Amino acid sequence: MAGRQRQRLLLENAEQLVLVCGRREPFLRREGAAGLGVLRGASLVVGLDGCIKAVGQADVIRNQFSEATFERIIDCSGKCVLPGLVDAHTHPVWAGDRVHEFAMKLAGASYMEIHQAGGGIHFTVEHTRKATEDELFTAFQHRLERMLRAGSTLVECKSGYGLNLETELKMLRVIERAKKSMDIGISSTYCGAHAVPKGKTATEATDDIISNHLPKLKELKLSGEIHVNNIDVFCEKGVFDLESTRRILQAGKDIGLQINFHGDELHPMKSAELGAELGARAISHLEEVSDEGIVAMARAKCAAVLLPTTAYMLRLKQPQARKMLEEGVIVALGSDFNPNAYCFSMPMVMHLACVNMKMSMNEALAAATINAAYALGKSDTHGSLEVGKQGDLLIINSSRWEHLIYQFGGHEALINYVIVKGKVVYQNERCETMSSY
Repeated sequence: MAGRQRQRLLLENAEQLVLVCGRREPFLRREGAAGLGVLRGASLVVGLDGCIKAVGQADVIRNQFSEATFERIIDCSGKCVLPGLVDAHTHPVWAGDRVHEFAMKLAGASYMEIHQAGGGIHFTVEHTRKATEDELFTAFQHRLERMLRAGSTLVECKSGYGLNLETELKMLRVIERAKKSMDIGISSTYCGAHAVPKGKTATEATDDIISNHLPKLKELKLSGEIHVNNIDVFCEKGVFDLESTRRILQAGKDIGLQINFHGDELHPMKSAELGAELGARAISHLEEVSDEGIVAMARAKCAAVLLPTTAYMLRLKQPQARKMLEEGVIVALGSDFNPNAYCFSMPMVMHLACVNMKMSMNEALAAATINAAYALGKSDTHGSLEVGKQGDLLIINSSRWEHLIYQFGGHEALINYVIVKGKVVYQNERCETMSSY
């Protein structure tokens, strides 16, 4: 009987328990994303295996389980419980910041002007190549901890500041090390085609990736040393054109990697059409996506990972979130954390998505939970509060969940607990003495 078995955690009597979805939907779109499942006066149980065992009204759960069986009980009266947030696009492994470039951008320099002058990605590549693996890991660890405190329990993490095999593998080893040693969930992405290395043409770089990088990744996967989940290419004018992108993505798919790439950011490249054709799991950015590309992505169930921080910081045209939602595209969100868009906080990303991309708060939360999990191929285990899914949760010190988005930058005082697999991995003591406004 479930009531007598040992359980890890009981969250009891939440003012609001935000399921996001409750019928094992792999994603939400259109009306599904606009209306989320919310229970009031509800409780949730996480078992010793780290998975959710029961979700329901507090009195029903109380009758079903004995309090003596729980390792920990948290009274959530007056508080809200939400799924852990999922950040579907980050570049968190690098050395050397680019604060000086922020001043250049404010003075009017474009992204590509800085890039062509040896800044941007090339500046970070130079510093990342010189850094030791331990130096990179220490910085990466601190960044992940900040993401966790801001509510992210699953994060996509890219390589891409090496652009040669040695440094790309160094970055992927750092990501693998964090997967094994940290509580936060990680989906790793090989992004060796993030820029064309100095001294090479795009065609030469493409040939090197296909002939040398990807076979080595396959070898390391078979030996169990590095497990990469996704392959990424920066498909952009002056970087990797459509044909080079196609070749790299197909070669990655052939060794079992999910296609999840940068497309249609600064120029219309027909990246969305290519991704739909290749069976991509997700495409990021899409500020310059075509109408035909939007329709193709909706038909192919290819997620659009929108990055409002990037459009905001680079003063780009905002992605057409409303059109995508209306056409039935699976819309996800990511922070695009990198030296160019220095944001750890998915609550702030959701706020920007609502204000600048005209998403509703329900749509933004769906995009930062179940749909972001789908973009990483993880929505069977993450992204909603359903029996059988991993017990990754947030408890916020407010009687309405919307405060997580409404309070721009307020997550540091709102988030009371971050929980991964039913274990409290962050507790904000300040919340215990604060009242909700």
